[in-house]
Amino acid sequence: MISTFLRHELKAFWRSKNTGKSIAVRIIMGVFILYLLINVLVLGFFLNKILEKAYPHQDVVIAFCGIILLYYLMDLFMRLQLQDLPTLRVQPYLQLPIKRDSLVRYLAFTALLSVFNIWPFILFAPFILKIIATDSGATVALAFIVSLIGLTVFSNYLALYIKRKSNLNGWVFLITAAVIVLIALGDFYWHIYSLRNVSYLFFGRLITTPLFALAPVLMGGAMYYINFLYLKQNLYLEELGSRKAAKYKSSTDYPLLSRFGGVGDLVANEIKLVLRNKRSRSALIMGLFIMLYGLIFYNNRLYGESWKVFASMFMTGIFIINYGQFMFSWQASHFDGLLVSKVSFTDFLKAKYLLFTIISTGFFLLTVPYVYFGWRILMIQCIMYLWNIGINTTLVLFFANRNFKRMDLSKGAAFNWEGMSGNQWILSIPLLIAPYVIYGPFALLGRADIGLALLAITGLVFILTRSFWIKQLEADFYTHRYKITEGFRNK
Repeated sequence: MISTFLRHELKAFWRSKNTGKSIAVRIIMGVFILYLLINVLVLGFFLNKILEKAYPHQDVVIAFCGIILLYYLMDLFMRLQLQDLPTLRVQPYLQLPIKRDSLVRYLAFTALLSVFNIWPFILFAPFILKIIATDSGATVALAFIVSLIGLTVFSNYLALYIKRKSNLNGWVFLITAAVIVLIALGDFYWHIYSLRNVSYLFFGRLITTPLFALAPVLMGGAMYYINFLYLKQNLYLEELGSRKAAKYKSSTDYPLLSRFGGVGDLVANEIKLVLRNKRSRSALIMGLFIMLYGLIFYNNRLYGESWKVFASMFMTGIFIINYGQFMFSWQASHFDGLLVSKVSFTDFLKAKYLLFTIISTGFFLLTVPYVYFGWRILMIQCIMYLWNIGINTTLVLFFANRNFKRMDLSKGAAFNWEGMSGNQWILSIPLLIAPYVIYGPFALLGRADIGLALLAITGLVFILTRSFWIKQLEADFYTHRYKITEGFRNK
């Protein structure tokens, strides 16, 4: 049956109206991936030299055993961001005398056809053959290869399981990413433990007891079986849909939003859009990583206060910039329906302001611990938070009225430039320069406090006059609405 499904997929590909475009994209991606594979292969051949320089006082085999777990932790994180879920249009097959096990096996099989499953062998195999096979024999080298196979299969199916769970509940993805980041920080920043020592505890044991290589194989088999059961139980789309509906009922699930009425409903729906789709979710994930900017700019005397203003603006406003530059494109697939619905465009804009205020407030609260570097840092962060929800939000919505590029949320976030246009580059200029137009002259004159005060006052003025700016943005939208809707209809 797997060969039959493959033939059907090939026929569907060649009969698609976008075949030419798909082939061009695949060729470009193929060349890019081939280039990366060659670079990884070269890195693998010289891995022993690299490890000798990185750990000059340690045996190269011990160093190698210590980095394997680090690689797979990074591999899992990259898979969550970049690896696509294997798909098959199951509806036609469910009405035919085809066992569900066959459909699930096909999806499981195609899940292994990922470039991520090639990286570890290209990177580590040269070292295993050159060093470990020479020093410890073919049996130990085979044990390392088998353990890599098991860990690769485990990482592959674990990432797919998390991504499938995330499609039902976006918090699963956020919590998993946070756990991975905390594990890394616990080693490299807080020094609570050493991942390299943990890695050596297992892989170092393979040298004396090669049978331990069966443990990763069992882990991989168990993870495959968990995926198999999950897919088999949720193969019918109605079941998945019903569970989504039970999980996300309405905006009353968010007590904070229920008090805003129709605007709260719109914000609740947009939060679901952010959490359920890969590309919009990546804007939120990137914002969480930007929170680490403070460790770069606040703890280094080379960066003056102007850089602290920049870091504070980015940390509290990165979601506004990343998500807001595609503001209406996120709803491109149903934008015509929004225009003819009972929802007024005023409420639509109010919902955008409220969404940005809520998420930027969350990011601001995450930056509060940077008060460790001084109360002035917290004051600057508070000022730039006001600037972001007052001025940057208005600027982003103004430029959104000039973005006519459609975006398909069903596509992944990796190497996806759909919806991009020159407006994104134009937008970044006023967002980055505007605060320095006010703050810069006073900072140069040694009156930085006055510049910060004016930034805070300007942000507050825009917040207090938000109703006026909403009316201006609404009038501006009606001037461009036909170009926007026409652009969103072009697939």
